[in-house]
Amino acid sequence: MDDRALLLLGILMAQSQHGYQIHEFIEKNLSRITDMKKPTAYATLDRLCEAEYVQMSLEQEGNRPTRKVYSITSKGVDHFFELLRSNLAQADKMNFSSDIGIMFIDHLPFEVSLSLLEERLRQLSAQIQQYETAPRHGFGLGVDLAVEHHLIHLKADHAWVFSVLQRLRENAAESR
Repeated sequence: MDDRALLLLGILMAQSQHGYQIHEFIEKNLSRITDMKKPTAYATLDRLCEAEYVQMSLEQEGNRPTRKVYSITSKGVDHFFELLRSNLAQADKMNFSSDIGIMFIDHLPFEVSLSLLEERLRQLSAQIQQYETAPRHGFGLGVDLAVEHHLIHLKADHAWVFSVLQRLRENAAESR
């Protein structure tokens, strides 16, 4: 929950927001950085409220349904900075689910493996293109740095898959 809590508390540091605003902000601005879904955001907000890091109030505008508005508390601000410091100092564990397939690549015929890895390379190229054409955030450096971090990892993965394809082709040529 720490990463999710950090994200939601960070969003609330700017201003109080209702759940839909938070979800919309994540979808529009942070979808390349996080895949947090609406139910997860609401469940995390509920836990943050229980811990008194966030305060929820009800707001009624005209004939609209009552909305829950979330605000960060002073205890939440302290927790935000605690989580932020911890997050920035921590190296991520690198677990790639696709490495499981790589471990068993020898079970497939060579041409099938080659074709699948070429498709993976095409998908990585498309993702790189998306990140490279993403508009700059413009409100501070942090979001742009996070996008850059993803782009660098995508490019590294692309280079690695490309090198694997070369090695597979070389091994196939040598064994003929």
